Amino acid sequence: MVVSVGRLARSLRPTSTVLSVVVPVYNVAEYLLDCLDSVLTQDLPRRARLEVVCVDDGSTDDSVAVLERLMRDDDRVVVVRQRNSGLGAARNAGVRRATGDLLTFVDSDDLVPAGAYAAMIASLRSSGSDLVIGALERFDGDRTSMGPLMRENHLTTRRAVSIVDEPLLLADVFAVNKVYRREFWDAVGASFPVDTRYEDQPTLTRVLLGAQTIDVLSDSVYRWRVRADGSSITQGRGRIEDLRDRIATKLDSTERVQAAGEEGLLPTWFGRILPVDMWEYFRAAPIAGDEYWRLLVEGVRRLWPPGVSGFELTSVPVQQRLMGALVSRDRKDDLVAVLEAIDRRGVQPVAGGSLVVDLPCAQDPDLPAEAWTFSQREAAARGLTQGVDQA
Repeated sequence: MVVSVGRLARSLRPTSTVLSVVVPVYNVAEYLLDCLDSVLTQDLPRRARLEVVCVDDGSTDDSVAVLERLMRDDDRVVVVRQRNSGLGAARNAGVRRATGDLLTFVDSDDLVPAGAYAAMIASLRSSGSDLVIGALERFDGDRTSMGPLMRENHLTTRRAVSIVDEPLLLADVFAVNKVYRREFWDAVGASFPVDTRYEDQPTLTRVLLGAQTIDVLSDSVYRWRVRADGSSITQGRGRIEDLRDRIATKLDSTERVQAAGEEGLLPTWFGRILPVDMWEYFRAAPIAGDEYWRLLVEGVRRLWPPGVSGFELTSVPVQQRLMGALVSRDRKDDLVAVLEAIDRRGVQPVAGGSLVVDLPCAQDPDLPAEAWTFSQREAAARGLTQGVDQA
């Protein structure tokens, strides 16, 4: 449901623009100074200023000392202290303390590129939209990358678009690469769930569905650090707690998309957005234990019911469609065989240029052809004559 707060009411007053940046902090002393420096050195447009609300979520390392030093040296820094309650609770506490008419979030081990906030504030001043989204890139040492859906969403700059016109934006469920009007954030009832991983997805699904108009920038506005030590929240797909939270947030977001009543969103949601990260859980399943497997099978069946909108009908690569089809049919041994074959010889068509993938269970009569046949896009990329049409 779109929440409208009125075009005139949403106009920014150039003389009093304040951007509140909420930064949850928990045991990140190694990265914190670089993160906050990238925020505090942002060159904002004329008559705009920063408020940086850092929420210490019960840190036990030197993060607190870093925050206290910055707070003494820079009056733009506000520090909120709380007992350890998790990322969602810390963000909510920061929002409650924030006073700006604009709002954004930064995770305390990441970086904000120079000029990012200036570009986003200028866009909102021009368009009157509820929020603005920029591209997010991952970095690990000297390597920088961007996911394919993120890249597709940010090929061009568009202003004042709607989610109905741009349904693929629902794939962008990161809180941190956006600037929101605070009055819109409050009007849509946005807050982060507590005691769960992947709190961004249900929150941002609500926000994107509720926006009257959205600005989309082609520029990268956020750098997400992938830690080499594997300690970031999004690393660790083989843990059952991780899988449980992932399925719960996907189900919650799916219910919100369906409740929006916009039928045009559903093909993109089920076919392109919902399945993109499931292959990581399929990969982890063979060594994760029976309880994990049962939860995965149940989750896939609930999200993509076989014979209705089964995983084989999604638009992910053929090997992922085959994995999902096997999971939904409770065929763990066959999934193991497929994964072993992929690791051993990769993903190729059977000899002679066929559209059938050269993997175990291809042409299995108990599996639909979509599970083991290259899509039209994949076939074209490989020089094959044609493929199955995918959502």
